[in-house]
Amino acid sequence: MAIEMKYVFAINFKSYETAYNNVALEIAKTANQLSSKYSNVRIILSVPSVMISKIINIYDDIYLQHIDPLDYGAYTGFLSVDSLKYLEVKGSLINHSEHKIIYRDIEKIVKKMKELNKESLVCADTPGEAAGIAYLNPSMIAVEPPELIGSGIPVSKAKPEVITESLKAVKSVSNIPVLAGAGITIPDDAIKAIELGSSGVLIASAVMKSKNPNKVIIDFVEKMNSV
Repeated sequence: MAIEMKYVFAINFKSYETAYNNVALEIAKTANQLSSKYSNVRIILSVPSVMISKIINIYDDIYLQHIDPLDYGAYTGFLSVDSLKYLEVKGSLINHSEHKIIYRDIEKIVKKMKELNKESLVCADTPGEAAGIAYLNPSMIAVEPPELIGSGIPVSKAKPEVITESLKAVKSVSNIPVLAGAGITIPDDAIKAIELGSSGVLIASAVMKSKNPNKVIIDFVEKMNSV
């Protein structure tokens, strides 16, 4: 599924308490307001599946955090990729470092999501993994060194070569947007990632653990929109 080329600001709610309470709804309201105001930044909210029905009434550019490489069947506790046909989401994160899956399962999910006209944002730990994923032609790839996730140490400053090498590796295979993630804490971290060539950022704790998450989102989007 083709992605409209604008900068992407993706927020992974994870399973923080704020992913389930009124903070999540306020974040969705802020995302909706900013999306109407700023045309150069696409805001994606990656939410827990149990929150879809609440958030979709406020903001519609939402992803699942994970989907399982399963058809319909007797799979208690799993979320079948086929179920996306009935879920009001734009797509899903896949292969996050906190929920890794094997390559052939990534391939199955990406293929099925294309058939369902849904987007796939596949995470990679390294430039090498990003290159391998690029052959599957997902909608987007997010490169996140796991050791920096939640550290407050931005990949764009601590390991800029991870971004540049990933971009080079992916672009040698396909023209897929590449996001930078891990430790992205302030807007300048996102700007640095963009300057290095990324199409945006994937963040989590900088928003979800903030005392004022809506201000964080506004600051990021305003800064990214000005690039």
